[in-house]
Amino acid sequence: MEVLKGVPIHGATIDENGINFGIYAKGKKSVKLYIYNNNLELLPSKIYQLDPKENKTDNIWHIYIKKLKEGTLYTWVLDDSPELLDPYSISYTRVKKYVNQKNIAVKKSEEPAEHINIPLKDTIIYESHIRLFTRNKNSNVKYPGTYYGFMEKIPYLKKLGITSVELLPLCEWDDYVTFKSVTGEELKNVWGYNPIGFFAVTKNFSNEKLSIAYSEINQLKLLVKELHRNGIEVLVDVVYNHTAEGGENGKIYNFKSMDKESFYILDDDKEGYKNYSGCGNTFNCNEPPAAEIILESLRYWYNEIGVDGFRFDLASILGRDSDGQWMETSILNTIAEDPILKNAKLISESWDVGGYFLGEMPPNWSEWNGKYRDAVRKFIKRDSEQIPELLKRIFGSPDLFKKNKRKPTSSINYITSHDGFTMWDLVSYNNKYNLNNGEDNRDGTGDNNSFNWGEEGVTQNIGLKNFRKKLLKNMFLILMISQGIPMIKMGDEMGQTQFGNNNPYCQDNASTWINWRRGTGEFGDLTDFVEKMIALRKKYKIFRKGEYLEIDEDEEENEYSEVELHGVEVGKPDYSKSSLSIAFTLYDKEQDTKFYVALNSYYDKLNFKLPSLSIGKNWRVLIDTSRKDEVNFQENGEIIHNDYTLMSSSCLILIGK
Repeated sequence: MEVLKGVPIHGATIDENGINFGIYAKGKKSVKLYIYNNNLELLPSKIYQLDPKENKTDNIWHIYIKKLKEGTLYTWVLDDSPELLDPYSISYTRVKKYVNQKNIAVKKSEEPAEHINIPLKDTIIYESHIRLFTRNKNSNVKYPGTYYGFMEKIPYLKKLGITSVELLPLCEWDDYVTFKSVTGEELKNVWGYNPIGFFAVTKNFSNEKLSIAYSEINQLKLLVKELHRNGIEVLVDVVYNHTAEGGENGKIYNFKSMDKESFYILDDDKEGYKNYSGCGNTFNCNEPPAAEIILESLRYWYNEIGVDGFRFDLASILGRDSDGQWMETSILNTIAEDPILKNAKLISESWDVGGYFLGEMPPNWSEWNGKYRDAVRKFIKRDSEQIPELLKRIFGSPDLFKKNKRKPTSSINYITSHDGFTMWDLVSYNNKYNLNNGEDNRDGTGDNNSFNWGEEGVTQNIGLKNFRKKLLKNMFLILMISQGIPMIKMGDEMGQTQFGNNNPYCQDNASTWINWRRGTGEFGDLTDFVEKMIALRKKYKIFRKGEYLEIDEDEEENEYSEVELHGVEVGKPDYSKSSLSIAFTLYDKEQDTKFYVALNSYYDKLNFKLPSLSIGKNWRVLIDTSRKDEVNFQENGEIIHNDYTLMSSSCLILIGK
């Protein structure tokens, strides 16, 4: 085959005559490209030694080989390194424990994908995992645990009212786990927060997992297009804070050999790895080679795969410099200002092992609001001193975001996520039960703000089950009336349990598979409640204005105030340490409709005095979580005149029209 010097472009670039290969390799004296005929070969069919005079531009080594076609398998060897995976490769072969894994040269599409661009204020996120969502037999899909299987559940998501799915990582990852279950079973990293590269779509969810084909790319593209066709956006969880190479004794896939100082934050001696990620290494996101691969990979997923946005795991690491210090201007700003990426939804997890930066992200970013999560959990479990904090969270967390001229849509409001208890376990367990993860229950946070309400875990007590279910309805009600962007963890709408495991990253079994029977059986009323709460949020703009609401804190009643705060007495909210209740009115000016909301976490029923309405209008019961579901969500429901007695641990919405 004829060989040319090539051009300094990362990865494998295919044209009608051959393939150009390029890799960043700083300070290397010997760079070799291995070509393989098939996935089973232990030795390459061809070895190309690159000439530093002909095949090197700055720190990029490159070579062009004629007559090579799409599907060519290759690896790199830098000096005395093992064979390396190209971090720019868009597909890898999939073999057991990644022995003899190879890159696959795949041609990129020339047509950019289309996006549906749902406004931030109208967004309702459903955090999900491709495999775990449909792996259970009772999902009743033809291809459980796959991209196709997820596609079969689009009608369910559409009926629920979801506008955006947020998928756990889809980049290829190392699923090896050093621990074993208490049963001796080998565990695998199921979640995917252990990336090998930032481009390659994982074959874990493909129908052709063990082949060398690259059909996983087209399968994911098809899923994205089908979700778009049904009006649902696709957000992807991306992991740029660390890689699967771990620390000093970790594996070598690529970056360590390419130049560890360019890609990792190192100790002062430049030997050890700083560990702000908690996973052994920290990606050096603001060093030019690292920043370049982050930006190029994001553009690839947005333009080529068609995803509409990204959730950045431990995003604050992207704001650190090569010494690990927080930067006022970083790649976080670059992403938000990028001509292409500024059109994507950008969501951060604004903390890492070394710091908490909630509210500090640049404009155009939304942030997982951990303070919202904690406030709602504490209120539901009757912690004291929560009312002022809860109000700030319900009304868009202005203390966090308004100071930087950002809007309520900067807040991703969530109560549970993949990382922690499910919502059902939040009201069923005082303690975490992670023994099956093989780490003697040391993993997973111990700070859950959970409470079992009298009996730990699974119960046969019907009264306790119904009480717990009511608490979930309370949480969903608060979530859907809060300013900001609500996020639901998959399965919470049907009372999913992980049996107390709050870190099931390595559990690929019935404890993490969505149990669809719960949603069609015992928890069907909960699923129906969530669906109707989402519909209510969509119907009335007052619940999703996108701007901070004007709160009237004057005790005088004003019929046209957007928000008035109350306690059990009109205009007198109780902010005392022992207070466990709050009420407020919301006025939707566009639809000339008022809502009265009362939240009661007190251990007894409370009688709430109601504000007056103008002549011709009446308060009617829209939702009372202590009542039977069939009488809720009726806008022409029971008329209430002067006061309303709300049961303990219940939430109320009255509608005035």
